[in-house]
Amino acid sequence: MTAQPDWTAFRALFPTLKHKTYLASGSYGLLAAPVEAAFRRYLDDRLAKGVDWGGWGERQEAVRGAVAGLLNAQADEIAVTTSASAGINSLASALSFEGPRNKVVVSNLEFPTGAQIWHAQASRGAVVTHVPEAADGTVPLEHFDRLIDERTKLVQVTHVCYRNGARIDVEGVVKLAHARGALVLLDAFQSAGAVDIDVAALGVDFAVGGMLKYLLGTAGVGYLYVAKRHIEALTPTVSGWFAQADIGAMDIFANTPSSTARRFETGTPPVPNCYAAEAGIGLIRAWGVPAIEARIRELTGTAMDRLAAAGCTLATPRDDARRGPQVAVRSKDAAAMTERLAEHGVVVSWREDKVRAMFHAYNDGSDIDALVEGLTANRDLLA
Repeated sequence: MTAQPDWTAFRALFPTLKHKTYLASGSYGLLAAPVEAAFRRYLDDRLAKGVDWGGWGERQEAVRGAVAGLLNAQADEIAVTTSASAGINSLASALSFEGPRNKVVVSNLEFPTGAQIWHAQASRGAVVTHVPEAADGTVPLEHFDRLIDERTKLVQVTHVCYRNGARIDVEGVVKLAHARGALVLLDAFQSAGAVDIDVAALGVDFAVGGMLKYLLGTAGVGYLYVAKRHIEALTPTVSGWFAQADIGAMDIFANTPSSTARRFETGTPPVPNCYAAEAGIGLIRAWGVPAIEARIRELTGTAMDRLAAAGCTLATPRDDARRGPQVAVRSKDAAAMTERLAEHGVVVSWREDKVRAMFHAYNDGSDIDALVEGLTANRDLLA
């Protein structure tokens, strides 16, 4: 029998938890001591060497390999980007919307940038269609079934919704889309690091995400997964010297893209952020995503049951298979509730009419206690 991870030891890696109840990992993950040390290592390297292109390149490649391992992809299928938005923009630039197959289907659970970028392709012929929510705030598979057709070029789906923590049936969407000749882009920003993801098993064509949430890194660095079967056929018009087959060629007379997903990169990589991202993903992989996912599922399930018993109205599905690491509670004034909780050392986030408590494996029962006590002490703001 495999020994259970020492979650108390894991929690001890995050100094902020000594004085805060932190439940905002889906907004920005906490700074772990090893990630702080990685930032300092970057500064030490700068002071000692001034410039270290070779070492910096190694850091970028370490991030590429770590993301590949995290997603069950190959390193050549990963582009290291500056954000999820940069990855989507690069992909969009490589797609043609001429002809009848010009439709992009986007769920209404997407983060804004994931829809805005596709609407920005309207001048290139793209037609964006939105998949509406059901009454419970989720988007069931039958809603996709009605809208994915022979005109659909691409379907974008979020793995876990940033607003209410609901999960989409990604496997079901992929089967529908592929049967009708469409591609699928998965936004894994709110799941990677907290939910075990296998892009090969899911069958998605592309995936994007970033390092600043559950992957415990920092802003300014993200990734784009492009399944190997698509790389050669897609040439982004968003490009740069790090997208070239030979970065050192310095050829100003041609664009010669890499034969790997690196063709979706652009300029100089975000060097300090790669140090942090490597350390953050290293922590996640060392403790194991399946174990982290199980830990978060236990914490969120307990929190939801206690909140419901205390009279809170939940916006997140209780079914484990239909939700991610977030618990959303309805409020008459979510912004005010978030401020009140912060005054008592409980850090959450909010969107629309929902207070969002976003758990990681470094949380424990004391954080659930503080959340329940904080919300019920402010019943005047509960919906």
